[in-house]
Amino acid sequence: MDVGLYELMRVFARVADAGSFTAVAGETGQSQPTISRQIAALEAHLGKRLLTRSTRSLALTEDGRVFLDHARLALDAIEDAAGSLSERGGSVSGVVRISASVAFGRLNLVPRLGALLSRHPKLEVDLVLDDRFVDIVEEGVDLAIRIGEMADSGLAARKIGEVERLTVASPAYWKRMGRPAHPRDLKDHDCLLYTSAQGRDVWSFETPEGPVKVKVAGRIRVSVSDAMREAVLAGLGVGLTPRSFWTNELKTGRVEQVFADYPPRRSPVYAVFPTRRLIAARVRAVADFLSEAFAGDSALRIS
Repeated sequence: MDVGLYELMRVFARVADAGSFTAVAGETGQSQPTISRQIAALEAHLGKRLLTRSTRSLALTEDGRVFLDHARLALDAIEDAAGSLSERGGSVSGVVRISASVAFGRLNLVPRLGALLSRHPKLEVDLVLDDRFVDIVEEGVDLAIRIGEMADSGLAARKIGEVERLTVASPAYWKRMGRPAHPRDLKDHDCLLYTSAQGRDVWSFETPEGPVKVKVAGRIRVSVSDAMREAVLAGLGVGLTPRSFWTNELKTGRVEQVFADYPPRRSPVYAVFPTRRLIAARVRAVADFLSEAFAGDSALRIS
């Protein structure tokens, strides 16, 4: 591939992700007109319009969307080929764009970034935290961390951990409503529903009689996982939450667990990639690191 064409494709992919000539100009240290001319040069080379421009926004044309998918594969292939030489020395380089939910990223990814970057000094991380469902192809994500069973989406996925979950509420809530003795007793409680989760109103537990699924209800629903944590602390209801939410609060008694003998089913954690055909060396290195790190954490290891 011509070096000039490779650079033009890189600029185009970044403009498509950022939706702005100005943003990419700032990232690359070039002027906005220079970025615009590079996109125009690529369009002239291809004989196709890739972007529609207005005074306020950019949008991909249909040709642009098709070309972007192929361009990303080509760019990944080139970076993977170059990265394979670095891998021989145990090192990878480049930017990895990682998507995760807000609380999981804050609690389980950010504290591990130092070790990741120490292992791979030439690696850079662009961490995108959002509790909404992110289209990783559309938004240029290299690696998404997804919790829960995977739908058959055509994306490549690798299980790298499991989230241990607890049934908790504040002492004030338990005093007011009483402590349930069995998961089925939750029908009489205000349960906090996390709307971004699959099966948000059906909670699953492991019991001596086998797996039990309980239909729950409550007056409060939240779309952001951190809000669930605050709602539990405020005594608003019962939460089914990751153990990692409560490192200190369980010790100090700000929250209290029930059903120690009926643990909630652990939720699988997947590393999800935008393509099955090619995963860049730098992306594989991040997934490998997280799988190894989670294996050493009792609240995240695969049981």
